[in-house]
Amino acid sequence: QVQLVESGGGLVQPGGSLRLSCAASGFTLDRRAIGWFRQAPGKEREGVSCISSSEGSAVYADSVKGRFTISRDNAKNTVYLQMNSLKPEDTALYYCATTPSYYCSIYTPFILRTYDYWGQGTQVTVSS
Repeated sequence: QVQLVESGGGLVQPGGSLRLSCAASGFTLDRRAIGWFRQAPGKEREGVSCISSSEGSAVYADSVKGRFTISRDNAKNTVYLQMNSLKPEDTALYYCATTPSYYCSIYTPFILRTYDYWGQGTQVTVSS
């Protein structure tokens, strides 16, 4: 059974950091690209970052470039999202998802329908 479980969310002050984890079971991450998405109340789900399979190339949304870093540990079957310099507008429910492709699309990495398995999400709240 394919499963993705996110963890690491919480309440943090502006300028703070969090590291999210996405643990996979039922399949091996080294054959699939993994994406992080987020959805704020009243807004559409948006892509944040994507990391390709074993070679690990990554793409980022413009809104998080320079602040967020995606990484993977294939031995642990886990993908991470390190979030630094957090802003109130980063507040959202964060999801990880996987696509059958080995690679993140360079031009359209965040098309939701291309991701076939999703986690339940972890809440990130940035507030003073």
